[in-house]
Amino acid sequence: MRRADRLFQLVQLVRGRRLTTAEFIAERLEVSARTVYRDVADLQLQGVPIEGEAGVGYRMRAGFDLPPLMFSGEEAQALVAAVRIAQPRIDAALAARADAALSKILSVLPSAARAAAESLALYAPTFDFDPQARSHLELLRLAAESRRRVELQYVDLKEVGTERTVRPLGCFYWGAVWTLAAWCETRESFRSFRVDRIRQLIVTDSAFRDEPGKTLADLFRHNEAAAEAHRNANAA
Repeated sequence: MRRADRLFQLVQLVRGRRLTTAEFIAERLEVSARTVYRDVADLQLQGVPIEGEAGVGYRMRAGFDLPPLMFSGEEAQALVAAVRIAQPRIDAALAARADAALSKILSVLPSAARAAAESLALYAPTFDFDPQARSHLELLRLAAESRRRVELQYVDLKEVGTERTVRPLGCFYWGAVWTLAAWCETRESFRSFRVDRIRQLIVTDSAFRDEPGKTLADLFRHNEAAAEAHRNANAA
């Protein structure tokens, strides 16, 4: 095990218990107690708030959050891949945050791991994302997070226009289009709306609460039951 990985695991062991002895850490990490004493001392010098002493035990001071300093090169590559694939396909605000978060992570990686992550030979083509649909996606995402009703002007694939009041539950990407999963108060049932076919939307000030039978979990159960029924019908 690399020393950086060992230090990371040591911090996790101390964080996860009220009091952790050097002997317990040494057994878990398969090193000597002397090595644990040295590693703890080094972490304390680096500012990690481990309290205690050899022969008694260690604990982490409350409120400590471990910064993302211990990503492996392979983990960093996975993050780069995820951001490259997602950025052209999500709303602009979320894409910018993803890029900022990735930059923070890469900036604290060792130079070799950073170079390996940035040279990842995996790319995603530009997604033909209509600017209005991308803007609507952001509004719908925020409305779902804040539990705000949305008024839609929607045109279906048959070019039939309707106006709906919905409870946005989640946005789903299907490889070509985004859809909004919602409880439609106009139809009193679950409905799915293609984001690129929403002509206008208004996020209202009207908040909604989760009600039995109208939540995202209920939608998942409904879809699973429908899929199971379809499989049984095909098997019959």
